[in-house]
Formats: sequence, C-alpha cells, structure tokens
Amino acid sequence: MGQRAIRADYDERSLIVYQAYRPEIAEAALGAGRFVEPFSLNRMTWIKPSFLWTMERCGWASKPGQERVLAIRISRAGWEEALGQATLTTFEPALYGDFDAWQRSLELAPVRVQWDPERDLRGKPQERRAIQVGISRSLVPRYVNSWTLEITDATPLAHALRRLLDAGRAAEAQRRLPRERIYPTPATLARRLGLDED
Repeated sequence: MGQRAIRADYDERSLIVYQAYRPEIAEAALGAGRFVEPFSLNRMTWIKPSFLWTMERCGWASKPGQERVLAIRISRAGWEEALGQATLTTFEPALYGDFDAWQRSLELAPVRVQWDPERDLRGKPQERRAIQVGISRSLVPRYVNSWTLEITDATPLAHALRRLLDAGRAAEAQRRLPRERIYPTPATLARRLGLDED
C-alpha cells in the first residue's frame, strides 16, 4: 500500500489543511475569517494537510483558478469526524472485502480519501503518500461553520519559496517549509484509512 501516514502541521487542538482558489474566493474568505460566497456550499471540497502536495497541484499558486493558497486551521475533532466517515477512492480487498461492497460504500460516503505520492520541493514524486480528503456537500457546512477555526493566506509563502528555488537556494526553501510531522491518528481511523502500521 506504500508509505501511508498522515503528516500535518498540528497542535493539541487543531491542524492546518491547504486549498487553492481563485482570488475572489480567497479574498472573501480572508476578509470574513471563514468561507463565504462566492465559495459554494453545494459542491465537494478537497482539503490537504501536505503543503508540498498542494504546491505541486497549484503550481506554487500560479495555475488559473488556483492563484491563492489558503491555510485553513481546523479542529482536530472536525478532522477526525471527517475521517471517521471516509471511504477510500480505490478498491482495496483487505479493507472492503468485495468490489461491490466498496462501490456501494463509495457512492454513499460523505467523505472520500485518496492517497497520492508526496512531492519534494522540485515536485518529484516520493515513495511516501500524502492524504487528500474530499468533503461532500452534505458535510461542507460543518467544515465551514464548525470545524474551521482560522484562515490565513499562504500565497506569499508559496511565492517566496518558488523564488528561492528559482534562485538555486533549495536548502533555504526547505528550512522555511511548514513543520509537518506524523499525526497521531486513532487506531480505528488508521484501519479505516489503510494507514501503515508503526
């Protein structure tokens, strides 16, 4: 299954996830301190605790529609509530038994989880995996109104690190990355998500 472990910037009560948006969504969220229109409550939203995976996805905050990167601090209780309702996006017999049972679970799941190769500073895929969590529209209001504690703008950091990389100063960029470490996932959730055992 690869090297699966949730790595995040977290403290005793919260952790940070990242999302990239077009400027008008980001500005409204930063101004209000939470997601408001034009953010949509009626579509699935994907959150990622890996800063470098997010950078690979949004091109260091340069791709159209992903020019602004937000760091969203959410409660650990909310994070674990989401994971407790998750189904993996790929079928794994050891977790689901048979394909039809997994497919039914996926169709009904309010949360979807997929594991993608983690990235390094240069975007090179790594052996270890990074988690993506897709929150369906039935749970998005809880994400917005209950789980979210703070929203900050990570775009300046993204741009600064990209400039360091372009200048050949990768070691300095590495030192400035958010501090991500293995998140202490409860055993029941670890089994549900197919995390590697310690």
